[in-house]
Amino acid sequence: MMSWSRLRLGMEGDGEELTAQETALYDRQIRVWGADAQRRLSKAHVLVYGMKGTVAEFCKNIVLAGVGSLTLVDDRVATEEAFSSNFLIPSVEDVYGGKTLAELCCNSLKDFNPMVRVSVEKGDLSSFDVEFFSKFNVVVVSCCSLSAKVKLANDKCRKLSKRVAFYAVDCRDSCGEVFVDLQDYKYSKGGREKFPSPLLVLQVPPFVLPAISLSSVLVKEKRQDETIECDLKYPSFEDALSVPWRSLHKRMSKLYFAMRVWSIDKFAVIKVLLSDAVIEKFEEAEGRSAGEVSIADLSAVLKLKKDLCTAQSLNETHVPDTLLERLVTNATEFPPVCAVIGGILGQEVIKAISGKGDPLKNFFFFDVFDGKGIIEDISAN
Repeated sequence: MMSWSRLRLGMEGDGEELTAQETALYDRQIRVWGADAQRRLSKAHVLVYGMKGTVAEFCKNIVLAGVGSLTLVDDRVATEEAFSSNFLIPSVEDVYGGKTLAELCCNSLKDFNPMVRVSVEKGDLSSFDVEFFSKFNVVVVSCCSLSAKVKLANDKCRKLSKRVAFYAVDCRDSCGEVFVDLQDYKYSKGGREKFPSPLLVLQVPPFVLPAISLSSVLVKEKRQDETIECDLKYPSFEDALSVPWRSLHKRMSKLYFAMRVWSIDKFAVIKVLLSDAVIEKFEEAEGRSAGEVSIADLSAVLKLKKDLCTAQSLNETHVPDTLLERLVTNATEFPPVCAVIGGILGQEVIKAISGKGDPLKNFFFFDVFDGKGIIEDISAN
């Protein structure tokens, strides 16, 4: 009978072991994804930029799962509005008053799992050089402009000699999306094995299990002694957004188009053949932060949608006005949707770190009105 007091993992020949305390604490998930996967997770370093409600859910999930370390970056001072969707922020003003979102979330996350190192880093994406990102295995970005996600994060991750998994997440009203870039990702799986989903461990409600769309993941597979070797080629965020809308299949998620209209900026429009970015120019003229729009701006957003659809030779019905109105009217997060998106994101990060299970490629969309998750593979190939 196997002894659980110490469990040798031996990954890449380093011979390290899980301690008895780790084995006892993570017993349930070790039985789901195996000891080797747990060891990989315990050595992983994750960077998170932007502490919104969806990201808080994600952080909770990977801290409970036993990630090695988690670094939080968000210098914004906490306000009463912030804790409406972020459960990590104490609702007492004497506690959150004057502190940054990263500091408050850090204190709360430490209580979830004292074996995980949770820390705070000051600064913004523009202040971090390429070398800074080399300290991490996973980078998750939110709460910033599209150009910042692409140029200040995704591009820098891709310049490193080692592979750093990149995720961009956004949630507005009752909708959300996750973008994944694992670059050149290779993994193996047993030909007859069915790996239990990390959703079993993260306890995400079963109704959010993603539905595979017509553009589902393409995997090159070959059998070798009951093992399937999988090789996934991921496009960068820039390359994915560069794919002409007219080349996408007719049943493409409407939320993809809506989110692009919402977050369009000067960097993105270079690739979608527009010379102006209405929302960005509006925000700049009004001195607003990225994404800070209201129902009063709806007419400008609808005009931008019309211009985009014309430039992309796309029928305007693919981007319903009612969906855009929802995103513009209420840019705040709906807590139940935060749990859904944060759960899916946690699942994907765990799969990428552990090498267990088929990873998402490369967009995930969820809309409460549809009641399902959709995976779209958007790449030049």
